[in-house]
Amino acid sequence: MQQLTIDFGTTKPAPGYRISAPPEIKALLAKNVPVAVGVSGGKDSSAVAIRLADYLDEIGHSGPRLLIHSDLGVVEWKDSLPVCEKLATRMGAELAVVRRAAGDLMDRWEKRWSNNMDRYESLSCVKVILPWSTPSMRFCTSELKTDVICAELKRRFPGQEILSVTGIRHAESAQRAKMPCMQAQPRLTTKTKGTTGWNWNPIIEWPTEDVYSYLAEKQEPLHEAYTCYGCSRVSCAFCFMAGLDDLIGAASCEDNHDLYRRMVELEITSTFAFQGNRWLGDVAPRLLTGDMAARLAKAKKAGEMRARAEAQLADHLLYVKGWPTVVPTQEEAELIAQVRLAVSIALDITISYTDAESIRERYVELMEINGVKQAAKDKKQKKRVNVESEVEEQLAA
Repeated sequence: MQQLTIDFGTTKPAPGYRISAPPEIKALLAKNVPVAVGVSGGKDSSAVAIRLADYLDEIGHSGPRLLIHSDLGVVEWKDSLPVCEKLATRMGAELAVVRRAAGDLMDRWEKRWSNNMDRYESLSCVKVILPWSTPSMRFCTSELKTDVICAELKRRFPGQEILSVTGIRHAESAQRAKMPCMQAQPRLTTKTKGTTGWNWNPIIEWPTEDVYSYLAEKQEPLHEAYTCYGCSRVSCAFCFMAGLDDLIGAASCEDNHDLYRRMVELEITSTFAFQGNRWLGDVAPRLLTGDMAARLAKAKKAGEMRARAEAQLADHLLYVKGWPTVVPTQEEAELIAQVRLAVSIALDITISYTDAESIRERYVELMEINGVKQAAKDKKQKKRVNVESEVEEQLAA
């Protein structure tokens, strides 16, 4: 492998590589609350782990500290966990490695597609739902990182306030530029464990140049994704948020080739491109067999057929919270039937509810089910309010 040279930039580092710590954070640290730093193998998490350790020593923090890595499975760069392990060893820190019990991220995407097909077959959704994570639906982060990390921290630190640290920075993206330095983390709050918690982003104001400069100053080795394959970030090997150059870089690593083909296979099966209009299969077509390339071409055409058919559905028939909220008219039901038949042909699947009458009956059934669920929810809410009122009356007495 050719070793690449990283350009650390010319921006002068911020004096002392300042840690952003609002008064609320300082008050918590003064109480020696547990501090857990999420590490991924990427530059930002390594930088915040090292810099924060020094900062905590400087202020005399004596509470529990650890590094925590959520392993996403086969979608990870093979170098990611070793980078985290070596970082922990050099720092003399504990590294906790957590994983989603129900399977890794690739399992989650494949299972999501299977479930979505079941839902479509039974008319539990009006349009086919894609298998992939998206910028507006980042379940890969919430389910496979945040949930499992918070579960482990609640298990480890019952009855305590917890700080969960990340290397998020404003300079990373327009979306992250809006993120606060500190915010409550609801998933760390539980009555049964007696915990509360906050997310804290101590290097949120660092420019990218400072991250590279700091790691160079500390002689901290970088992940091979940067040094060997020219990537600008480290997350999943093929991330739905990655730019084309990073996808190409990941595809140039032989360790990622099996994953690449497995992901392209899901593109073929689902007829959904991995990144909206960008097909992962087009990033490194040399890695595909002749059969896969032919099936990918067919999948693209099938995806276009699916999209054209579903574009005929009126807005009021599409998913909203509490869907379905209305039973389609006879004419609308006939259109839904036509769309479902076209989609079934495009995806080569067998479905139920392919005529107007059965579709209208199904909508009535679904609305009745929603009504029962809402009634149960309202009853539970009323019971909770009554209990709270009784407690307040007892306290007042």
